[in-house]
Parts: sequence; C-alpha cells; structure tokens
Amino acid sequence: MNDQTFMKLVGLLPKSALSAVVGAATRAPAPAGVHRAAMRVFAKRFAVDVDEAEHGFEGYRTFGEFFARGLKPGARPIAPGERVVISPVDGAVSQRGDSEGGLLVQAKGITYTVAQLLGDAAAAAPFEGGAWTTLYLSPRDYHRIHAPLSGRITGYAYIPGEFWPVNPASVANKHALFAINERLTTYMDTPLGRLALVKVGATCVSRIRVTYADIVTHRGEPGRVHTFDAPIPIQKGAELGRFEMGSTVILLFEKGRVRWDQVLLERARVRLGMRIGEGAA
Repeated sequence: MNDQTFMKLVGLLPKSALSAVVGAATRAPAPAGVHRAAMRVFAKRFAVDVDEAEHGFEGYRTFGEFFARGLKPGARPIAPGERVVISPVDGAVSQRGDSEGGLLVQAKGITYTVAQLLGDAAAAAPFEGGAWTTLYLSPRDYHRIHAPLSGRITGYAYIPGEFWPVNPASVANKHALFAINERLTTYMDTPLGRLALVKVGATCVSRIRVTYADIVTHRGEPGRVHTFDAPIPIQKGAELGRFEMGSTVILLFEKGRVRWDQVLLERARVRLGMRIGEGAA
C-alpha cells in the first residue's frame, strides 16, 4: 500500500472513537492471562526490551499498565550539567532546527508555525527563532516523558484535536499534522530560559497524563490553559507525564538560548537522559 492510499483510508476512519475504544480495551478488567498474552505478543512483535522494565509481565494488571511501564532504577543515566539539555524520551529524531520566521519543519516541503502548534500567538512569540526538535516514539519505546532541564513548571495548555497517525507516512503527507492533533503543552522556566514541551496525541493514543496536575486528555473535556500561582519545581530527568499508547514530543526553546549537539540528526535514536544540546554561549 502506498502512502497516498494509506492516508485516504485513515481519513475514512473515526479516529477519535477508535482511539477511545482502543484505550478502554487496554484498561478494561479482563482475566490476567488475556492481558499478559497481549503483552507478550506486543513485546515480540515490536522488539520491546522487557529486561529493563520495572516489572515482569506478571507485575502489570492490564496491557495499558505495561505500555506505560516504568524502568528499573538506573536504566537511564541522566547527563549532568545545569545547562546541558537531555532527551526527555526514548525515540527517534524526526526533525530539528531553529524556527526562523516562526516556522517549524514537519517533513520535506511541509512547514507549520509555532503559533499553530501552541494555539496562541502570544504564547508562541518567545519561541519564534529558537531551537526546536521533534522526537517520535515508536511502539517499542518507553512511553514516559521527563524534564529535559531542571526548572519550574509554570503552567500548561490542553488543546483538543484530531487523532491522525504520527508515523512517517502521515508526517510526510498530512499538512500541519502536529498542529491538528490533540496536544498538551507543558511550560517551564529553566536556566536556559523558557521551554515548551508539547505532547502530541495520535491514532490509538487514548490519553496523555501529566504528573504535576489533575489533567488527562481525550475525555471529552474542553481545552484549557492554566498558569500556576506558585510554579512547581522539577529536577532534570524527573517524570513529567506519559502517553497511554505512543506518539510524539516537540521541544521549543527561546531564540539564542540552546545549541543542539551533532548527535541530534534526522532519524537518529535518542534515549531518555542522553545529552542532546547545551546552552548557547
């Protein structure tokens, strides 16, 4: 099946309803053997490294718990340094660069704006011209999201949206995909200035959760923007949230504050805690 045919078929699917059903199935009570069989098939199909998981298959009551599993202590060393940026996830680099003119690159020939992504021109203004990167989480990856720097969480924005896939075929063909899909943005103040970490939903990404607030996406609730009266301190490498099924994370920094390392190349694999950039001189 070519990409155009795939996109046409996806366009016909009730993506939000399908994602809700899949999510409910992964959380639903069922005989333990059913969920564990699904875990084993999934792990084999996608070459999941189960040895680094916090628990064995028997430690998860549902497939959803397994998918959003934690890791054994020490499985992801955190690169030190107050001005050293770490990868917030396990995944692969989709794109990276500087958002000159407020533009972000989705794929060859496809751009969208920071304002479209954040859904707010005023919120986007500090990040126009700054360093950014898009990181794709495949089914095999660890699906928790961590702080790329120490700092203070100042607020968040939840934007309901669509549920297009975020696989390479969709990214290469669906215009402004990341600005169309559901997303939840965490805002932080860090030693390298303001940071926006955008968590993007997708087909079968039933929910996105965060650790610092009582918000869970894709439950039929309206969008909202919240600023904390007292910003919440967080250490680099601490958990920020998780995907209940996988998707994409986009990091945005203010202009002139961050310089990416050479390891951050298109399609390069990254792991939580590895160094990917540093404060610009």
